[in-house]
Amino acid sequence: MSRAILLVDHGSVKREANEMLADVAALLQRLTDVPVIRIAHMELAEPTISQGVTACVEAGATEITVHPYFLAPGRHSTTDIPRMVAEAAKNHPGVRVRVTAPLGLHEKICEVVLERVREVDAARTPTGGR
Repeated sequence: MSRAILLVDHGSVKREANEMLADVAALLQRLTDVPVIRIAHMELAEPTISQGVTACVEAGATEITVHPYFLAPGRHSTTDIPRMVAEAAKNHPGVRVRVTAPLGLHEKICEVVLERVREVDAARTPTGGR
């Protein structure tokens, strides 16, 4: 069994916003032994969720864990993405595909918020601009 993680964000018309998910995937790849990490966008950009699932399968994955890269549970992360993933999975019988919860409430996320606050405080600028 070969595993894959498919990160899914909303997608944007801004190329830079879409590129950030690729950066997250590259960092995640360095932090895990999961052999296949791919990305997809729910809408507005490619690769689509269907294309992302196919890319995982083409890389040899027989088990795909889809992570909605969203902060809070909402319609997209709890309804739209699971529906789109289920539709894409129909094209790949024999491949196990599951969807995680979004990032949600977690102490480490709060630590990142505090880090961003400290950065802007140290710079004494009105915005962080990341």
